[in-house]
Amino acid sequence: MSETDDLNGDLGEDLASGLQKKKLSGREIVMYGGAAMLVLLLGLVLWLTLAGGDDAAEPVAVAEPRETLFYELPELLVNLNTGGRKASYLKITVALEVDRRSAIAQLDAKLPRVIDDFQIYLRELRLEDLNGSAGMFRLKEELLSRVNTSVYPTEVKDVLFKEMLVQ
Repeated sequence: MSETDDLNGDLGEDLASGLQKKKLSGREIVMYGGAAMLVLLLGLVLWLTLAGGDDAAEPVAVAEPRETLFYELPELLVNLNTGGRKASYLKITVALEVDRRSAIAQLDAKLPRVIDDFQIYLRELRLEDLNGSAGMFRLKEELLSRVNTSVYPTEVKDVLFKEMLVQ
């Protein structure tokens, strides 16, 4: 054998052993993959922090204390749906329960809408709809649903009947 063949053989063996040494074990793959995921996660957190930096300069709103407050609605007088029979009337006085003082101001601003929604609903009621405690419960739930729709995002906790007269 010549020296060239000898050198080529040594080089081939060195190259082959170098390639075999370059193979990664499962443990190393997990380690490198975990490190890459950690770098990506840290980059994402940093990007989100810097992107939301403008919001951080705004003062944090202090939570308004919760308390039980009542908002009195004006007395409502509506004629009921009698289907052509003798006219019947419903006189009702309602209070709305809220848990924040700011809700009172928002209710004041939206009062015409609340009264309109209540009157439209109440005028379609029949005498049979108001019979018994089940009828009162359904009326209460329907009025609560309508007032919360009218004053959204303000939340009314309950509708309380102060007076209810059917004639």
